Amino acid sequence: AMDYDHNKALLLELQRAAGTGNDRCADCGDPDPEWASYKLGIFICLNCSGIHRNLPEISRVKSLRLDFWESNLIEFMRNHGNLWAKAKYEAKVPPYYYIPKSHDCMVLRQQWIRAKYERGEFLDTGVCHDPCSAGSREGCLWKLGKGRRQFQKRQFLLSAEEGVMKYYTKESKVPKAVISVETLNAMFQVEKIGHNHGLQITYITDGQTRNLFVYHESGKEIVDWFNSIRAARYHYLRTTFPNVPEPELIPRITRSFVKEGYMEKTGPKQKEAFKVRWFCLDSQERNLLYFKNPLDAFAQGQVFIGRRDEGYEVRDDLPQKVWVKKKKPVIILVTPVREFVFICDNDRQQREWMDALNGVITQL
Repeated sequence: AMDYDHNKALLLELQRAAGTGNDRCADCGDPDPEWASYKLGIFICLNCSGIHRNLPEISRVKSLRLDFWESNLIEFMRNHGNLWAKAKYEAKVPPYYYIPKSHDCMVLRQQWIRAKYERGEFLDTGVCHDPCSAGSREGCLWKLGKGRRQFQKRQFLLSAEEGVMKYYTKESKVPKAVISVETLNAMFQVEKIGHNHGLQITYITDGQTRNLFVYHESGKEIVDWFNSIRAARYHYLRTTFPNVPEPELIPRITRSFVKEGYMEKTGPKQKEAFKVRWFCLDSQERNLLYFKNPLDAFAQGQVFIGRRDEGYEVRDDLPQKVWVKKKKPVIILVTPVREFVFICDNDRQQREWMDALNGVITQL
């Protein structure tokens, strides 16, 4: 019992020790990790420990508080630790590679962990990852067809060198779409698409945002596609804006919506019936897009959101002439052109949307 308590105290001390990086999960950065891999010598969070548990050949996990730690394992942890592992397993992570955080979907975190420890993709082997070749890829993805009824297998081709992504229907020699890498974006949308490997690809065509919803049965394949798109985007940004510093370029490679969900909206006269719409807020492009259904290819409309000093603001009081049958919380988005009136289901939803919209209005 003495050994048990003594070793547990040593282990918790190690987890908090300055300069070790052990106070955050080695894989997703979550604070105060409560688990560890005694085969890799790293401290990890509960969620990542579940992924490690499925890789017994490369990792073995124990709880810092609930399991017994032998003295030789404590010694092993002391000689390794998170910063040591980072220097070894993340020595050559390319700048375009997406490093997931704790809130990211399972497939991203899973493949990051596998890429690091199982496949050793980022070990210092002297191989440099060229974004142009990494941004070239071809293969099949399942794409949601017209009418949102079923997914069909489609051939996709990505070329960073040509700066385009194309996809083909079964019979056709001519691509169904040629997408410029300049406006290409990709984000994981697991719940929305209803598949653990669901990816939403967006681009601009004829001035409109177009959505493609795809997935692949293989987790590695869909994450590789995602990072290939990022490599092609990085290559494009690097070439187009050679003087922009790296830390400013990285967040612009791909982006996710800062908020999505249903609200009701009325028309420009504010006398039209309120209709339920699916809203997506793109803070980077400063656009609020709205759709009839979450999986629609095209938006029904979009609202540009400028800065406060340009006459944009968010309020929660109804304009005098607007009458709402249901006593539900409202949001008024004021733009120089018109006021948009939205109804939310509850106070929490209203507060979240107002915070998100204000976030865009106050960003530079």
